[in-house]
Amino acid sequence: MAPSTPIRVIDSHTEGEPTRVVLEGAPDLGSGPAADRLATFRSQHDHFRSAVVNEPRGNDALVGALLLEPHDPKNLAQVIFFNNVGVLGMCVHGTIGVARTLAHLGRLPAGTHTLETPAGNVTIAGNEDGSISVANVFSFRHQTNVAVETNSHGTFHGDIAWGGNWFYLVKEPSVELHFDKIHELTELTWHIRQSLIHNGITGANSEEIDHIELFAAPTRRDADSRNFVLCPGRAYDRSPCGTGTSAKMACLVADGKLAVGETWGQESIIGSLFRGTFTPATEGGIDGVYPTVSGHAHITAEATLHLDPADPFQHGFAP
Repeated sequence: MAPSTPIRVIDSHTEGEPTRVVLEGAPDLGSGPAADRLATFRSQHDHFRSAVVNEPRGNDALVGALLLEPHDPKNLAQVIFFNNVGVLGMCVHGTIGVARTLAHLGRLPAGTHTLETPAGNVTIAGNEDGSISVANVFSFRHQTNVAVETNSHGTFHGDIAWGGNWFYLVKEPSVELHFDKIHELTELTWHIRQSLIHNGITGANSEEIDHIELFAAPTRRDADSRNFVLCPGRAYDRSPCGTGTSAKMACLVADGKLAVGETWGQESIIGSLFRGTFTPATEGGIDGVYPTVSGHAHITAEATLHLDPADPFQHGFAP
């Protein structure tokens, strides 16, 4: 029997959403910016992505993160994020998980540090309360009050916004945002996403909108809103979704509903919390924000994964 291929990982969760950081055993992606390495990873090593995050070693909610040497040595590291169906441009909960992993390894010096991601550079910093802050990429509202008609749930209106991934932020969810309605919420948001595709509704440059976000009144006193976020692989986000919180703040600022210096408390469907602040900005003639999102992450496991050549499911499987 041929020896298995070891992959060293550290698992964590950020406000309930899991992250698996790959420390050793990843394929050689060459050198260069994160976007170039992501393209190589996506085109040549999709079997590795599936092996790390899909069953039988993972699950639909798990986000993977390749921890790589930075392209610019002034930065702390480079990170490429992926999930059960593909790669991600940016992942805030995953960045918080990476920061917690680096701290666990003794590789996160005090102060602020820059990580390279395919969506752009982001800054991480630890806070006195044990949370970690991520200064995210430029976020903005692309279109407002966009109607989308579904075959099963009627017509919805929402904003299309970028927060490191593309979001459709629904203005009037027809299902209550309660944890015991996860199945209904998943079906609803999946139908909305498929209807966006069917009707040719996209983000800028015809990029696919692969995250759907619903909102309702919070249940926590320290939150301003409660959300439900459907991720690209049809799993719901257990955390309040950092890129989704970034997109939401960009829309609030565009509507004049969030002022400089105010903090936005975003509660997740499971009751966890992200706190967000922002700095107004304009890029390429587009008004938007630089959001900073804070949350807590916790280490859950250190493990060595094995890809056994004799295992018919060594590269994982997904629905």
